Amino acid sequence: MKWILSLVLAGCLSACAMAYRMEGDRSSTTSSRCTSRRPEPRERSVGRRPLRHWTRDGMPLDHLRLWGGVKPGQPLMTKPMVFLRNEDQKAPRVPTFRAGLGHEKLVSLFEELYATAGAVTVTKIDPTVFAGSKGVRFEFTLLRRSDDLPMRGVGWVAVRPDPVHGEELYAATFVAPRAGFYARLLPMAEEVVKSARVKG
Repeated sequence: MKWILSLVLAGCLSACAMAYRMEGDRSSTTSSRCTSRRPEPRERSVGRRPLRHWTRDGMPLDHLRLWGGVKPGQPLMTKPMVFLRNEDQKAPRVPTFRAGLGHEKLVSLFEELYATAGAVTVTKIDPTVFAGSKGVRFEFTLLRRSDDLPMRGVGWVAVRPDPVHGEELYAATFVAPRAGFYARLLPMAEEVVKSARVKG
């Protein structure tokens, strides 16, 4: 099964046209082409997990995360996001996808993921279509523990049937500071998410 994200955002993303391609079980490759002389948004993969990060102004300020084809029993991240932790404090759990989760339980995976960075409150959950499948769109707030910076976030998650593993999770989250960044960058993130397709 292949996870395809393609977009052309005229006048957005620093005037760059970018194509994201994620395929295979646990690896991903990306090709991008920038038509502007301005610096293009930074993008990187994390280990061999089906996860990619995209940022416009740097990871501490904003990020768009994309998960493609997460199998049951597979964690959402290799290492959780932890900015400050006491030496005697246990390492936080890494949320792991399990088959048969309902929409609220799926959202709670990402609530748990971002809770390693601060206090999370899910404010809205609505049905949606993501990556060609029925899923949910959720909004949340995050008060970052490291600097008390109020953040806003939005996520999309859907589960697709898989003949080998039973189910696969596809998701995206976008997070940015509430003041100045979130409203400005959200339309760009939504354009990426709207272009998400799965081919298999």
